[in-house]
Amino acid sequence: MSRRREGKCFLVGAGPGDLGLVTLRAKELLEQADVIVYDALANPEMLGWARLDAEIIFAGKRAGEKTLSQDEINALLVEKSRLGKNVIRLKGGDPFVFGRGGEEAEALAAAGIDFEIVPGITSAIAAPAYAGIPVTHRDQNSQVTFFTGHEDPAKSESAIDFDALAKLGGTQVMLMGVDRLAAITREMLAHGSRKNLPVALVRLGTVGQQKTIVGTLETIAERASAAGFEAPAVAIFGDVVSLRKDLNWFENRPLFGKRIVVTRTRKQASGLSSQLRALGADVIQLPTIRIEPPSDLREFAELVQDAHSYDWIVFTSPNGVDAFFEIFFKLYDDAREIGAAKIAAIGPATAQRVKDFHLHVDLQPEEFVAEAVVKEFEKGGGVENLRILIARAEKARDLLPKQLSGMGAIVDEAFAYQTVPETRDVTGAHRRFSTEGADLITFTSSSTVENFLDLKLPWPAGMKVASIGPITSATARERGLSVDVEAKRHDVAGLIEAIRKFYGA
Repeated sequence: MSRRREGKCFLVGAGPGDLGLVTLRAKELLEQADVIVYDALANPEMLGWARLDAEIIFAGKRAGEKTLSQDEINALLVEKSRLGKNVIRLKGGDPFVFGRGGEEAEALAAAGIDFEIVPGITSAIAAPAYAGIPVTHRDQNSQVTFFTGHEDPAKSESAIDFDALAKLGGTQVMLMGVDRLAAITREMLAHGSRKNLPVALVRLGTVGQQKTIVGTLETIAERASAAGFEAPAVAIFGDVVSLRKDLNWFENRPLFGKRIVVTRTRKQASGLSSQLRALGADVIQLPTIRIEPPSDLREFAELVQDAHSYDWIVFTSPNGVDAFFEIFFKLYDDAREIGAAKIAAIGPATAQRVKDFHLHVDLQPEEFVAEAVVKEFEKGGGVENLRILIARAEKARDLLPKQLSGMGAIVDEAFAYQTVPETRDVTGAHRRFSTEGADLITFTSSSTVENFLDLKLPWPAGMKVASIGPITSATARERGLSVDVEAKRHDVAGLIEAIRKFYGA
């Protein structure tokens, strides 16, 4: 008789918001999870790492939606684990730092469920760091204290020892108390903390929406109210706050405060998104296309099998390179089986992907468009009677095969993949875009333009359009859009450069 597989629950810290601060262990577990139960403070873009068949359950708080109680969450974790599932409980920050992870671990232990704790970077240290405030400094303090401003409402009195806080001094970091800031600062003042004690509030620390205000213990509540400052936020009390004026690195980056939409496939978006985030942008990854195998995989495989019989193989995108060699190395175990075929590549990313397979690129035009490949072949003496295999997407522009055939070449098209509309929205990007809007949207191909507009999402007032090149721009204009930014160099680096220049950075 087969024994039922035992499930396991992982209490995973999602970190403070910046995807770069997520642990490798957390990412590994998310990629393998059967069930993911996540909170509102966990960056939802982490859900993009999940398997397509993973069950994803929101257990946080959203206006107008039913909220699960802690008892219901505990019961859910036990129920799913007992079904033999790998269950991820994804919690903002660290699960054991004011995250009720201890209560969930107790419930799992009581039910006899195997569990593991995966620590995360807490906003108690990350938010101050991204605001340029070190929580410890040899010249300023010798201790740091963490406390929560949001306590169990069933308590008859506060467990915060304001007398002890006043006597301890050093740096004090408060989580989850911005809505009670006036009452807490009054208590601190009443128990002997000094009026001019520097205080900083950091909202949504470590992401592009981060906002920081500074005051003193006497003034910070009034300033927060005047600024309409809302949770989630971290408060830092102490002389280290004064260091911010020299150490504020994150909020001074060139694209800070700009919300930018990335519409590439989820797999390809990471490079563009990470570079934009590195420049301070608040990025919404809203993939509009998905790469799938070609509709006739057998025909493609037969052309790959005969690759050695061609004089040239032309790759038009990194996706084509990946698809080609995935099949090639299923058929052959030696790269030399590609024979004497020379290789042409459009764009540095495509060329680099070829080089990743330890093959030489014989032709790479300076411009990253099909027309430039034709010009390079003309310069080289033409292609009459040469056999050329073009590995490309289905339904792509047919300019290249037509022009090469017109020059006398014998051309075969190997349809390596197809681009299909991405309509799934596991990360909630559609909701976020519709409610928060954006300053700029990036398009990296004609299909990203077409598919984004087909989603019929509301177009935010004043949102600008950035295009990777003239072909994409032409499609955008045909669909009634104005193109505000166009990359001179038609790749991700060129697009980034154009966006920086557009914002005067």
